[in-house]
Amino acid sequence: MNTSRDKEQFSQINRLLEQSRPLWQVRAFETNLLPWQADFPCLAQRLWDISDDDIDCLDAEQARLVKALLPALTQDLHQRGLDWDLSLLTEAPAISDAALVQTPEMQFEDSAHFSAHIKGRKWAQITAFVQHLPEYDLPVLEWCAGKGHLGRLIAKTRGVDVVSLEWQAKLCEEGQTFAQQWQLSQRFICADAFAIGTDSGLTAAGLTESGLNDGQESPNRANENPLTRQQQAVALHACGDLHVRLLKLATEAGTRALAISPCCYHLIQASHYQPLSKLAQQSTLKLSRHDLQLPLQQSVIANAKQQALRHQEIAWRLGFDALQRQRRQIDEYLPLPSLKQSQLSGSFADFCLWAAQQKSVLIPQHCDFAAWLELGRQRQRLTRRIDLVAHLFRSLLERWLILDRCCFLQEHGYRVSVGEFCANSVTPRNALILALKSDD
Repeated sequence: MNTSRDKEQFSQINRLLEQSRPLWQVRAFETNLLPWQADFPCLAQRLWDISDDDIDCLDAEQARLVKALLPALTQDLHQRGLDWDLSLLTEAPAISDAALVQTPEMQFEDSAHFSAHIKGRKWAQITAFVQHLPEYDLPVLEWCAGKGHLGRLIAKTRGVDVVSLEWQAKLCEEGQTFAQQWQLSQRFICADAFAIGTDSGLTAAGLTESGLNDGQESPNRANENPLTRQQQAVALHACGDLHVRLLKLATEAGTRALAISPCCYHLIQASHYQPLSKLAQQSTLKLSRHDLQLPLQQSVIANAKQQALRHQEIAWRLGFDALQRQRRQIDEYLPLPSLKQSQLSGSFADFCLWAAQQKSVLIPQHCDFAAWLELGRQRQRLTRRIDLVAHLFRSLLERWLILDRCCFLQEHGYRVSVGEFCANSVTPRNALILALKSDD
């Protein structure tokens, strides 16, 4: 990656995100109108011209979404005398010097048996990740390993030693059993990723190592960084602070190579995002956990039934929200706990009674639930359109987050490349950051 080009690219993206904050930094459930409609009347009219039946199709394809809304947004900006670089929405910046190198498809004896207990989509992600993993003949550390499926495939196909770090002891035990069955050079460390490198000592579950011979001492202490210089660290969909923790520990250790696919940026301990790179730290963007969910709001996996249930749930939640505002005489959104899918097979009245009990809201005996449900459906038409505009910027925000990670690695002496390791239809979280420590 070209460092100066990446910095300029980050600055361009950051400028547009700062300018467009009123359009994407919104909470659709908390408003009863398009919050920006006075400043963007053409965009507002364009949204209401879109039929309800077309919204999901537009939302699933970023290129179609941009094509549908960009002319109206451009017209509003022209009328207000504003100059935003909207080309960033239509042309994804080239954040890699070259496409990621893909090794030939992996074939080995008994591969079907090897992957029999792994769900098809997950196995497709794992194999695609390994196919794009550079071969450096280095031992591998698998971060947030779960049962170690990724590390096991690397050990099998690359013939390198793999250490898989996971905090749940049961998963470590199951993963170690799999590795022993296949006679692979893979061992597990059961550790809390957030306790490593601190003085916090043992976690509640303790820090142990699976697969040791009787009497063999674990080489890792509770707070010892398992990352070393001569190592390749890999992480497939480590969530939020977990992959950030890996980046920080790896740069401290000077780990030779990294391969990371970020996921769930909103799963952070702080209330707001803590930028990694010096460049991102200069930005005026203050990203809440809610904002950080924006890149994840694209579903290419949900089937028609799942989408219908999701729409039903949102309409019900918004219907109850209108009811609770009236009953409590407080005009603010009241969050509800997660629902079991079975609850959606009942009636809206049953749902309201459950929600009222959860939040201590008094429901009158003769409540017109049908009227409140209709109000919920009308509010859903609004929130879907608010979200549709915010989704114009979801890819842009994810590129901002990825570039922050890339710039951070470059500041620590790494050469970085970024690409997609699998098709969007396999998983929308398909970005792969590859980093190689420059020679000292």
